[in-house]
Amino acid sequence: MIAHRSGWLVAAAVAIIAAPLVLPGMGGKFKGTDDQATEAIAESRPGYEPWFQPLWKPPSDEVESLLFALQAALGAGFLGYAIGRRSSTSDRDGADR
Repeated sequence: MIAHRSGWLVAAAVAIIAAPLVLPGMGGKFKGTDDQATEAIAESRPGYEPWFQPLWKPPSDEVESLLFALQAALGAGFLGYAIGRRSSTSDRDGADR
């Protein structure tokens, strides 16, 4: 029964990953929320000047995506470590009682 369920879960994961690749209308350039916000501000207030400029601009969008993914992975790793440490500490406390 567990192997049957695992097969369905793998099939669902493959379908979720493949759907954006095969569905029509999903092509085009990816835009993040920063880009969408910049466009919305430019439409609503054409003469708007940003308050700050970035200290460093990555050389390409791929490098920017890599740095974002690295930041997300480090944050997830830290959060997982903290939750694991807290969970293992509470397990030891409960076993002593």
